[in-house]
Amino acid sequence: MMIRSLSADFLKIRKKGIWFLVFLAPIGIIAMQALNFGLRFDYMKQQYADDLWGGLITNISFFVPISLYLGCTLIASLVANVEHQMSSWKQLLALPISRTAVFSAKFTLCVILLSVSCILLSLATIILGLAFGFGFSFPLIADTIKLGFFPFFAALPMLALQLWLSLSFRNQALPVSLGVTAALVSPFAGTLSEWFPLNWPAMGYAGPNNAWFISAGLCLGFIIMFIGLVHFNRKDVD
Repeated sequence: MMIRSLSADFLKIRKKGIWFLVFLAPIGIIAMQALNFGLRFDYMKQQYADDLWGGLITNISFFVPISLYLGCTLIASLVANVEHQMSSWKQLLALPISRTAVFSAKFTLCVILLSVSCILLSLATIILGLAFGFGFSFPLIADTIKLGFFPFFAALPMLALQLWLSLSFRNQALPVSLGVTAALVSPFAGTLSEWFPLNWPAMGYAGPNNAWFISAGLCLGFIIMFIGLVHFNRKDVD
């Protein structure tokens, strides 16, 4: 049943601007670094002479957590808002399909959309480096995949929380405000404990024990998703 619901959700998001956001985030990050390196190429090349690829990936990684928090917020809100705008919750839940399948399908849809964005970021990073003449080696594939997905895994609690709130409230002011605030605060959260959740995406990529932060993100993300699922199953719909 979840597959059928997921297929229906893919049809519903057509012409809703969600795919535009999926492409916008990685292209925007790469465009900023293209300007950063392009305008100061000699200086950046000298600064990262020992590891040009490492310098490029490090500069890109600074913006990944912010983009993830905004992406989780906007995609979850837009996916949920498809039903809110059409006032179709009663019709949807009257169908012979469980609420668990409906919620799981929307969560899976958000994960797929953000995964596509992460893949595009990895590919675009390689293309940008090659355009600057950095050369190519196969370990770069693994490095850029880590750049895209390790922070995403660590940010999974934000996605689960945003989807839960977005599905629970017809007015999206609360979840969107919370997500935007988290994105704006995240660059300054480094002064707090590394185990502060807003630091997990950055630590999941660059931390000395990144596996711990990735595991924590996955575990807490699925716990929040389960709590949201239980609430969604018991909630009355308008």
